[in-house]
Amino acid sequence: MFWTRSIRLFRSPRVFLSHCHSRKFCSFSQDNDPGSWESMEGLSRCSANFVPLSPITFLERAAKVCRDRTSVVYGSLQYNWGETHQRCLKLASALTHLGISRGDVVATLLPNVPAMYEVHFAVPMAGAILCTLNSRLDAAMVSVLLEHSQAKVLFVDYQLLEVARGALNLLGKKPRELPILVLVTDSDCPSTFDITSVSYEYERLLADGHSSFDIVRPHSELDPISINYTSGTTSRPKGVVYSHRGAYLNSLATVLLFRMDLFPVYLWSVPMFHCNGWCLPWGVASQFGINICVRKVSPKDIFDNIAQHKVTHMGGAPTVLNMIVNSALTDRKPLNQKVVVMTGGSPPPPQILDKMEEIGFSISHLYGLTETYGPGTFCAWRPEWDLLPHEDRSKMKARQGVPHVALEEIDVKDPVSMEGVPSDGKTMGEVMFRGNTVMSGYFRDLKATEEAFKDGWFRSGDLAVKHSDGYIEIKDRLKDIIISGGENISSVEVETVLYSHPAILEAAVVARPDDHWGQTPCAFVKLKEGFDVNAEAIINFCREHLPHYMAPKAVVFQDIPKTSTGKIQKYVLRKKAEALGSLSRSHGCDKL
Repeated sequence: MFWTRSIRLFRSPRVFLSHCHSRKFCSFSQDNDPGSWESMEGLSRCSANFVPLSPITFLERAAKVCRDRTSVVYGSLQYNWGETHQRCLKLASALTHLGISRGDVVATLLPNVPAMYEVHFAVPMAGAILCTLNSRLDAAMVSVLLEHSQAKVLFVDYQLLEVARGALNLLGKKPRELPILVLVTDSDCPSTFDITSVSYEYERLLADGHSSFDIVRPHSELDPISINYTSGTTSRPKGVVYSHRGAYLNSLATVLLFRMDLFPVYLWSVPMFHCNGWCLPWGVASQFGINICVRKVSPKDIFDNIAQHKVTHMGGAPTVLNMIVNSALTDRKPLNQKVVVMTGGSPPPPQILDKMEEIGFSISHLYGLTETYGPGTFCAWRPEWDLLPHEDRSKMKARQGVPHVALEEIDVKDPVSMEGVPSDGKTMGEVMFRGNTVMSGYFRDLKATEEAFKDGWFRSGDLAVKHSDGYIEIKDRLKDIIISGGENISSVEVETVLYSHPAILEAAVVARPDDHWGQTPCAFVKLKEGFDVNAEAIINFCREHLPHYMAPKAVVFQDIPKTSTGKIQKYVLRKKAEALGSLSRSHGCDKL
């Protein structure tokens, strides 16, 4: 099986490429074919003009150029780039003393604290592969992912120690060596907390390392740098493998589309465990920026940090933006400068984007998946759109846009014929990617990798339309589309209308089974505090703004379940809608 023993199988570009070719994993060839650079007389590839791309070089550069400039802030704790570089070297050294070598996997169970930032450099500097686990997983799922990743070390935050211990207890029931536990504490750690119960504590381990450590650099830029597990909302999570090359390119691409100049101040509101923080732990270092680390995110914390540290950039899912625009006025502080916000994860309602702009934020809309290193496309704003009416501007900003500079191509295709859909803004197809910032594959799952890369494109599972200007617009997940009476209904379009209702705070739409129509839209709604509106009023509101067949036939009032990254868990809502049964059977057929 592909990668079943160890990721160390790929110790050189030649081994990697020949193995992939023999397994039909990819179709590219080595660069010594006739007609390539070697056929031109007088050229040479050597250490003077070729170094494997790796984002760990961003830290080395920052330490040389801006050694005394602040790198990381966490409460009263501060480091400069020289100190961060030294700490990462010591940690890499300490990992080798624990027996970690090239190709080994090192896992984390950490919030956005300084240690989480440092492992993004220190682990690959030791030649190892970083595996950042979702810090909100339970012990059972952590044990599954530790076993699958074959992690040899687990860094765990003191607040998550019991989860880690539970996971190790479950792992201990199987005949395998348990990962070494390294406890991360900070100033918030209670004085009664007993750190003697663990073998290694982060700061003590780091102190045992040597700052003169010789970095274990990748043999090939295609060597793995990290494994990111998908959310696993409908099936067992898949381990998405990133390469040094892809991480390097996506770091720079994300910095560019984020409009991040030199010396930015970045507020870490996006979890670093999610797509390696959209590759920005490395990207901020490339711009000599300041990383503002926060353990938890709330509107008050966001506004306080912006005011205190003069934050220039931050990120967040649409649910985070919704939380900001609906926050209490007492939690807010006036913005003294524009704060650029990157949002992605699901199509944001235009109304939310509009309100964020009113508060003073500047929104950059991104789209991507774990398999594309996070951001893959962005809504490149055209100056002429500034002249559009207010409502039209919001609609344009809600588009998913065009590929960023490091992605080769994105298209909306018929998944069967593989033909591109017409650029008419109406015909839906599946979003597909190809390029250097698409994952290397799914760890220890060759079948899933081959299926994802079928016909030479990565298939996203997202449905979109393509507009005449080439911009794409996501309409739904393939599994979320509602088919009612033979008509395709985009849950995103219905949700956009729901968000325009003055009483609705959050909304999600899924398919409900129907004996007559097959499926009908079912809306799950959370109201704003102080508002009272019934289901009939909401249904009538939607019928006034949508074709009648698209309007919800049922409304359920409840809190909306979300993942730790802010994505709505529609699979949970689909189960609830299914349990409601058919409307047509219980109440007679509703008219379309």
